[in-house]
Amino acid sequence: MAKRHNTNLPLSEALNEFIKENKLQKGMDKVDVREAWATLMGNGVNNYTTGVELKNETLFISLSSSVLREELSLGKSKIISMVNEELGRELVKKLVLR
Repeated sequence: MAKRHNTNLPLSEALNEFIKENKLQKGMDKVDVREAWATLMGNGVNNYTTGVELKNETLFISLSSSVLREELSLGKSKIISMVNEELGRELVKKLVLR
């Protein structure tokens, strides 16, 4: 019978360990980024957001409004820092609006 290595592991640590061991962090990051975008941008922007995708350290945001795309492109660095702050770490280095 296999012996568990630590029976008093807090759930969050156990989940983090599971995620790390199974190389699921990238998938979790993609979900976290989508949630962060939705939270930070609110309904106004979310209504025009058709896609949120994280590839490596680049966040690709697809928007159905060229006016909104232009407006958001003026604050790219602020958006990047807001998303990273929401995530609690430097995950996004570049933002591409399309």
